[in-house]
Amino acid sequence: MLKLCIVAIYILVMILIGYFGMRKTKNVGDFFLGGRTIGPWLSAFAYGATYFSAVLFIGYAGKLGWGFGLHTMWIVLGNALVGVCLAWYVLAGRTRSMTTRLDAMTMPEFLAARYDSPTFLVGAALIIFVFLVPYSASVYMGLSYLFEVNLGIPYEYALLFMGILTGIYLIMGGYFALTLTDLIQGLVMLFGVFVMVGVLVSQTGGFVQTTRDLMRPEFAPGLLAKTAIPGWVTLWSLVIITSFGPWGLPQMVQKFYSIKSESIIPRVMLVCTVVAFIMAFGAYYTGSLTHLFYEKPPEKIDELIPRLLTDHAPASIAIVILLLVVSASMSSLSSLVLVSSSAVAIDLYSRWLNPNAPKNRVFILMRIFCGIFIALSLYIALKQPAVIVNLMVISWGALAGSFIAPYLYGLYWRRTTRIGAMTGMFSGVVISVALFFKLGMPGIPLAGAISMAAPLVIVPVVSWLTRPFPEEHLKKVFGE
Repeated sequence: MLKLCIVAIYILVMILIGYFGMRKTKNVGDFFLGGRTIGPWLSAFAYGATYFSAVLFIGYAGKLGWGFGLHTMWIVLGNALVGVCLAWYVLAGRTRSMTTRLDAMTMPEFLAARYDSPTFLVGAALIIFVFLVPYSASVYMGLSYLFEVNLGIPYEYALLFMGILTGIYLIMGGYFALTLTDLIQGLVMLFGVFVMVGVLVSQTGGFVQTTRDLMRPEFAPGLLAKTAIPGWVTLWSLVIITSFGPWGLPQMVQKFYSIKSESIIPRVMLVCTVVAFIMAFGAYYTGSLTHLFYEKPPEKIDELIPRLLTDHAPASIAIVILLLVVSASMSSLSSLVLVSSSAVAIDLYSRWLNPNAPKNRVFILMRIFCGIFIALSLYIALKQPAVIVNLMVISWGALAGSFIAPYLYGLYWRRTTRIGAMTGMFSGVVISVALFFKLGMPGIPLAGAISMAAPLVIVPVVSWLTRPFPEEHLKKVFGE
């Protein structure tokens, strides 16, 4: 009963923030980007909280922590140093200035303006909507597993409950409400990580002794198993996907559009890197700890972490950890829903189908499609695909493979051509889907890594072979 009361209070706070955000949200720009006025602390926690979700704490931490043990610390370093620190250093400033100059609010709008092609608008919007739905479904699944195991709420009811909650505060307050909740959720996540690790290692001999114990080779069975794809290939593929993948994910790039000014980037970069390292370390370290509590994982590997917390954390501590995962998931869900709805309402409808549409109508459509997107995600989650970590990796690989090369080269390389960038975008999604079917479930991480790397080679090769943009267009894009 105590757990349910605390969760109810937490939810009430989120809804009140949504109401407060609704009062400050007057148009599409406010709803999607917070009017490009988001300061350093809100930006840092918005990026960090969106990066991690229930899929990390439930799917990734459980399956990968059990499979690779402390070797998952390579993923932690990659996420913090490449996925956060280097991403803000390389991408944030250029993205903020160029999207403002080109009057672009979304990834499809930016690509269409940068490469002077409406094809980008339609193609990118469809890719975003198609692949963000299963991504969102994986987050709902991870969170619902936790509610089912820890609170005794049936999986289907937990799904419906989380879907309604996401819809209420996001549809009310948009991006401004999202950033406020991210700050609160991020602080809860940091506190929860320290509590979670502290409670568990207190039962295994303390942090130093526990870490020594976890270095035993048998606690990384994924590296020892003789499989068609070696374990170390899978591990490093996951490092690449989870660290470089955010460079091309629309819901992550959106955070660069919304910052108040380029002057705040160093502060955001520092805060966000620290936050990301703590969150990732806490999740993967907890996953590796499961070897010290269980001889074998449960039949459903996604239930490993929820069962660990239920069996070995006091009720008062378990509620803090529950809020940790709820916080991580709500932030990710909100960003996914917001970006996917913009792909339809802003990119397909107002920019392509009806360029003269009243802004108020677009504003209403954004809210409607937020609800539609949530409903589609819940439908997939109800079908319970085999393993949620694979569902997320498929989506990450396809999205990042489609956008990372056209986006990165578009920011820095003047010689990138329309055909080169378009070939890169479509080759990314085609390669990812083809390899997923070819390699099967065990090869999903490798397929995602290849689908991200291949366009980085394809775009410059095709660009050198095709006609460059006229100088007038490049001056407009690069502000010369």
